[in-house]
Amino acid sequence: MAYIRDYIFVSQDPKDELLLGPTYAIHKLLKRTGLKMSDIGVFEMHEAFAGQVLANQAALNSDKFAQEKLKGEKIGSIPDEKLNLWGGSLSIGHPFGATGCRLVTTAAHRLIHENQQFALLAACAAGGQGHAMIVERYKN
Repeated sequence: MAYIRDYIFVSQDPKDELLLGPTYAIHKLLKRTGLKMSDIGVFEMHEAFAGQVLANQAALNSDKFAQEKLKGEKIGSIPDEKLNLWGGSLSIGHPFGATGCRLVTTAAHRLIHENQQFALLAACAAGGQGHAMIVERYKN
């Protein structure tokens, strides 16, 4: 259905940046792959809780955060019309130890259903960690 094209894990100071791992991971992964937000058709972000997604959306779209923390330009927020369209971890569930598998499976199915090439997945984890992954649709 799809290939895992690239992925990254990051860690931040859990005192001040506990749930912002997706922002750091997305920034580094897009920079490394040369992709832009506009290249991505499907977005799946793990929702530890709703405020966590909103905080990452704000950080992704903040010039100040980008300059001070990412040492670069802002990435821009994930378009609402492309984010967790089939529900996120709060509605679908995030099975202990299998959230990543759920994100990849949902993204692969959405790539086919929505006729898109790339999906970007992101998640935060305990202790200030974050993850991002690019999944590309398999075309036969």
